[in-house]
Amino acid sequence: MSNSSSNNLAAQRRKARHYGLQALYQWHMAGADLSTIEAEFRGDYDFRNVDLDYFQAIVHGVPSQTDELEAILTPLLDRSLDELDPIERSLLRMGTFELKDRLDVPYKVVINEAVALAKKFGATDGHKYINGVLDKAARQLRKAEVEAG
Repeated sequence: MSNSSSNNLAAQRRKARHYGLQALYQWHMAGADLSTIEAEFRGDYDFRNVDLDYFQAIVHGVPSQTDELEAILTPLLDRSLDELDPIERSLLRMGTFELKDRLDVPYKVVINEAVALAKKFGATDGHKYINGVLDKAARQLRKAEVEAG
């Protein structure tokens, strides 16, 4: 893959995560049907420069694995899941999903993207918390990759 096409893919995935987080937040808060949320997002936003497959993987993969993802996260937290800000909870679910299921994405990219979204949408210092928790999750889920450096 050429450098420009990999940069283009990175930008498309960044947008997929951006919309994916918003969709997961909506699902978490309103409990709306995932297909309805996806259809709303695809109707309301311009998806020409979005990695649609990645968006769909997030929007359908995270909710289908919520119990498993939260079982991974819970021992890494300093508070209960219910005490997390809904944006932070959605971001941690999404980041853990990517660490677990998207081995094609380097763990540092997963963490950096989640931190960037936390800075944009989360509480003031929430990005530091997201960084710490996902770093611990990466050490567990991607041990060899983390140790390789």
